[in-house]
Amino acid sequence: MPLKFARVALVGKYQEPDGAGAGESACKLLLEIASFLEAQGCTVFLDGKTAQATGLKQFEALDLAAIGAKCQLCVVVGGDGTMLSIGRQLAQYATPLIGINQGRLGFITDIPLESYQSALPDMLAGRYEEDHRTLMRGEVLREGRCIFESQAMNDVVVNRGSTSGMIELGVEIDGRFVANYRADGIIVATPTGSTAYSLSAGGPIIDPALPGWLLLPISPHTLSNRPIVLPDHAEVTVEIVGGREANASFDMQSLTQLQHGDRIVVRRDAHQALFLHPQGWNYFDTLREKLHWNKGTGTG
Repeated sequence: MPLKFARVALVGKYQEPDGAGAGESACKLLLEIASFLEAQGCTVFLDGKTAQATGLKQFEALDLAAIGAKCQLCVVVGGDGTMLSIGRQLAQYATPLIGINQGRLGFITDIPLESYQSALPDMLAGRYEEDHRTLMRGEVLREGRCIFESQAMNDVVVNRGSTSGMIELGVEIDGRFVANYRADGIIVATPTGSTAYSLSAGGPIIDPALPGWLLLPISPHTLSNRPIVLPDHAEVTVEIVGGREANASFDMQSLTQLQHGDRIVVRRDAHQALFLHPQGWNYFDTLREKLHWNKGTGTG
């Protein structure tokens, strides 16, 4: 079977494994998957941090910039957090990503670990479904100067710190004032992020095919402050108006100790992440499985 993807990078979890023997198990799993890819005719490269964490030396190790330049495909073994991190960094290279789920939910790392041997051969040969995901670029401005900048695939969150009490946040859309929110915080989420923190805060699920953002206040003081769906070409600005302590996070990459007058500006990033799924994949099948819709209910 001819290959569409002959040079494949393999990425595993970076964090320290939990429990005795977990590190050895993770190393064994990655070696097994790498050997399977080689058996399909692929040249396998390891992400440098993965190679360092596992001690695997049989494969050439590359940093993410080299993966973007040299590899045709990246296979990520882990959970959605691992995929979010790699997806943000490889988006600028338009490197396709396949996710093998070693985590719990797996909205974007959707191939079950026990199914990768049946799913990968067809995908390596070019039979798959494409799934493009928008990224955000957020920056924190203090007195007009950028003090922090980052991408986000899930969300940008501005929330109160460890002290009790609400914060007051002024929101503008494309430079036009919308409202001052008194709340525990505000989430600006992509469709990908609509099944993350936003979902637990009561926000709607947005199909990733829709070019939109979700603006969601967290526990607002005024109950009429409802979630708003915006076009993703909109620029969202959140200003710290009041409150004792506030911080911002970009896909959980945190910036703490925001000051009154700081402005968090969120725009659409110039790049998109490209996920590949097995043929026949459907977003609603994923939602039904991961959110346990229509599970355990009778018909009568």
